[in-house]
Amino acid sequence: MPSLKDLRNRIASVKATQKITKAMQMVAAAKLRRAQQGAEAARPYAERMDIVLANLASGIAPGAGPALLSGNGKNETHLLVVATAERGLCGGFNSSIARLAREKAFALQAEGKTVKILCIGKKGYDQLRRQFEKNIVELIDLRSVRQLAFENADPIGKKIIDWFDHGEFDVATLFYSKFRSVILQIPTAQQLIPAQIASDKASSEAAYEYEPGQDEILATLLPRNISVQVFRALLENAASEQGARMSAMDSATRNAGEMIKKQTTIYNRSRQAMITKELIEIISGAEAL
Repeated sequence: MPSLKDLRNRIASVKATQKITKAMQMVAAAKLRRAQQGAEAARPYAERMDIVLANLASGIAPGAGPALLSGNGKNETHLLVVATAERGLCGGFNSSIARLAREKAFALQAEGKTVKILCIGKKGYDQLRRQFEKNIVELIDLRSVRQLAFENADPIGKKIIDWFDHGEFDVATLFYSKFRSVILQIPTAQQLIPAQIASDKASSEAAYEYEPGQDEILATLLPRNISVQVFRALLENAASEQGARMSAMDSATRNAGEMIKKQTTIYNRSRQAMITKELIEIISGAEAL
């Protein structure tokens, strides 16, 4: 059994950890409001972009139009854009995204496809490089970014388009976590290239005439849409990360409290046992005299 000094040190250590987890929970709660507002504000723009692209694509013959919409006719090389956090201590947030990307990569390799991985965030890179180090083409580090802006996502979108134009890959899929609530974040895989446009998003309320032609407008909007979707994914990730961290630190704080109670009970029992033992020794010695 540990000594009373060891128990006191253990209790003090857990109390110090509890203070840290409680502080991290409060910081995450403060950051969550701003991150959630950013994610919710980006959704209408991205959804409206989808509707506009769906209306434009509805007038394009299958297989026609810009390559970002119809593809390059190949399906051999896949680029997986995995967006995760730069920091840990947020529960299973990073692991769930990395797991989804890992399952996709294994499935593609089983089909004989070539897999390339672009990591946005160090935590996803750390997890994926254990099995896919040779497949990772680049790591984009956003640790120096304090407040996400479109200027952070636009270079990533342009890089993806540049690689596609140079034939580096045929299909691009974006992995991120969609924010729903503090306790619910949904790992999501979204195909970026060729653009997946749901036919049910095409508006049937009115017919539009576009000037210039649909091909010219799509050639401008599709590259913009790549950056928009990357930006939306980063915002969703930011909110999901803070929500997951808030939940994880709350659980850690409560677990630390339970551990403190348990160790305090053990300490009190050990202390009482030592006092009782000393009393018995004193009484026994007095009786022996």
